[in-house]
Amino acid sequence: MSKIKLSKEFIRNTVKLALNEDLYPSGDITSGLIKNDKIVTVKLLSNQNAIIGGLLFAKQAFALIDSKIKFIIKKKDGSKIKKGSLVALIKGNAKNILIAERVALNFLSHISGIATKTNAFVKLAGKKTKICCTRKTIPNELKNILYAENEIFNTPFSLEVINHKDETKLYTKLDLDFAKLQIENILNYKDDIKSGAATILFNTDKSLINYKTNKNFFEFNYSNELESKKFLYNGKFNFKPFYSSLEGDAEEINVSYLFGTNAIVAELLKTEIFNNKNLDFKLNIYASKIKNNRNFTNLFLKSKIQEGLIDIDNTKLEWKDNSLIKLTDTLIFVRDGTLFLEGKSKIKITNAKNIYKFLLTPKNFRKNIKTIDFNFSYSFNEKAIILNGIMIDGKYNQKVNSNLNNIYFRGSSRQNKIFLKNMINDLLKFYSG
Repeated sequence: MSKIKLSKEFIRNTVKLALNEDLYPSGDITSGLIKNDKIVTVKLLSNQNAIIGGLLFAKQAFALIDSKIKFIIKKKDGSKIKKGSLVALIKGNAKNILIAERVALNFLSHISGIATKTNAFVKLAGKKTKICCTRKTIPNELKNILYAENEIFNTPFSLEVINHKDETKLYTKLDLDFAKLQIENILNYKDDIKSGAATILFNTDKSLINYKTNKNFFEFNYSNELESKKFLYNGKFNFKPFYSSLEGDAEEINVSYLFGTNAIVAELLKTEIFNNKNLDFKLNIYASKIKNNRNFTNLFLKSKIQEGLIDIDNTKLEWKDNSLIKLTDTLIFVRDGTLFLEGKSKIKITNAKNIYKFLLTPKNFRKNIKTIDFNFSYSFNEKAIILNGIMIDGKYNQKVNSNLNNIYFRGSSRQNKIFLKNMINDLLKFYSG
């Protein structure tokens, strides 16, 4: 399991803040009673059985006051010590040792206290239970520091939390090494409206979240770090009254993450958890590409949840720059455990010549078609679609509607591509009479 390692710079800055607080505004008055040239050797002894911790912080306190002071460590951090044990020897100018000793001992006693008490908890918990984290207040401009490294659900993690009292900022860092995931967050909590920034590093991908929040709302923007943004999302959650929205632009979208078999969104929709009349949610996403599908482009997905109903009305996409597809009067619902999407579709043909060329349509079937309208019912579970009310250029054709009714998509994209070509050519054949 990974361990949290504190950098020398972090320890130095932390101790420096503590010394500034301790010596402000008049310095150490007591040390003024000691001669400047007096050199002493001081023994640092334990006053109880304990787990020692914080030696590097104590050493740094003396070093910042007087670099000539020698702090000779006799026990290792994390080791068990008995009452009266020699923890360290301190040699140097007596006056400077006295100036630093209060801050040094504060760090040493607080961190050792945490380690000792945690060790007692570990013994009580036994082997089957692990202590997740500990917290202790220290005298410093840093109000609280929390460190934890452990496992939760057999997942190793490390967590660092620092509360900067003087700057009214909360810093957190979470590491999940096995997943190559790291999340860092800085929250500014000074004002009524809190603001923050989070950095997410997953493998080699880095993304950023900036947000604002108070008791009534939470709003954010989420993007990748590159100058040419691959994605940018803006969202808002209002709590009183409750409503939420999410809008975004992406270079590419993976629709299977939303509605594919076993996709989280699809599974949640099946539970009907979103069919709540108190929910008010809007989702608008534009993507120039669709993952694993080069035929469809420029998807503008518009969805909303209102009054317990879910729809994707006015969603649009293009097919090979030759036609524009628009969905209206849609409804997503569950029937007998199966997820359905029903609605109307309008296909506007912008380049019939290229479509016929792509479909290898026989020349005698190549009519000058402008629009195709139809009603549909799509089953996500069965990957099947039922069409009815098919209108070509505003006219109903009985042959087309009789022969193009139930459509079942195959397992692979190649099979579906061939299947759709044949289906559309059959439609043109029936329409041509």
